[in-house]
Amino acid sequence: MGRRKLRILRERPGFVAALFLVGWGACLFGALANGPARAFGGGEIVRGLLAALGFGEPLGGADQSIWRLRALRALAALSVGAALGLSGGLLQGLFRNPLASPGVLGVTSGASLGASLALAALGGFGPGIVLGENAALTPLLVTAGALAGALLVLVPLLFVAGGGGRLSVPALLLAGMAMNALCAGLLAALQSLTLSDFEVARALFAWAFGTLDDRSAPQVTLVWAALAAGLLAIPLVARELDLLAGGEEDAAALGVAVRALRLAVLLLAAVLAAAAVSVAGQILFVGLIVPHAVRLLTGSAHRSLLPLSALGGGLLVLGADVLQRAWLPDVDLRPGVTMSLLGAPFFLLLLFQKKSEMRSW
Repeated sequence: MGRRKLRILRERPGFVAALFLVGWGACLFGALANGPARAFGGGEIVRGLLAALGFGEPLGGADQSIWRLRALRALAALSVGAALGLSGGLLQGLFRNPLASPGVLGVTSGASLGASLALAALGGFGPGIVLGENAALTPLLVTAGALAGALLVLVPLLFVAGGGGRLSVPALLLAGMAMNALCAGLLAALQSLTLSDFEVARALFAWAFGTLDDRSAPQVTLVWAALAAGLLAIPLVARELDLLAGGEEDAAALGVAVRALRLAVLLLAAVLAAAAVSVAGQILFVGLIVPHAVRLLTGSAHRSLLPLSALGGGLLVLGADVLQRAWLPDVDLRPGVTMSLLGAPFFLLLLFQKKSEMRSW
């Protein structure tokens, strides 16, 4: 893409948002139309939507149930991708580095570990913790476990990477690698301890590689609620993150409460990542790829970067899922695997592009 076209896009972030929304609509249609059972036509998709909203008769036989399962899967993919994209945009703005993301820093690993511990406890591995009649609270408790795991990873990063008012990028990346390795080791130990319980072991395996299968309405609602909170918070942090790009001392001189901003953004990013992981498991690199791509398209102003990162994240996860199911219908490729295959080369390319900067780190 030429520089002139990029300049036009940066002057018109609303146009990019419109393109992303059109992509959302196209991917939603593809997700509802195609699946392992049978294909739906446009009329059936509309009829199923009207029935789901209570304005018409449901599709015949099991078709309405199939429509509902596809809709929940698509809405889960959109919300999870949007939450991870927004979380990555917040972390990159806070750490002032495009290499920061929930996956690279270990946030998704910590959230996955916390969610897995909650699942193991709720599944009966922890004696006396099974909820029984209160099983409806399971999604909330799994999310609480994911949030605790995400925060336990994020908070130490500030102490390791910070020093003298300046964040050290090498220390940040190395600390992220260490936390990823630690969480992976603990998760492997937990999986080995739960092998005797097939259902719990199966759930933990799904969380490790990500899953969009059989998501329930409460789970999907939970992620959308976290995403709504994140989007509503954008006007409160966007200007401060723009000022922070010039350095913490300059931002403080301009009236930014740096410590309060840091805590607020960390908590918000952790909530978004935890909600996504608690529903879809560990899906890496969305928060790395999307904000960086949006920054190239529309610039680094967080007022537009953050909402566009949410839109782009949803488009990436749902688009990849739709394409994978269309091109490889007989292959059960987990979304975490797909995103890793896309994201790892992108991360290496980003490191190569930053080679000259890394010499001064």
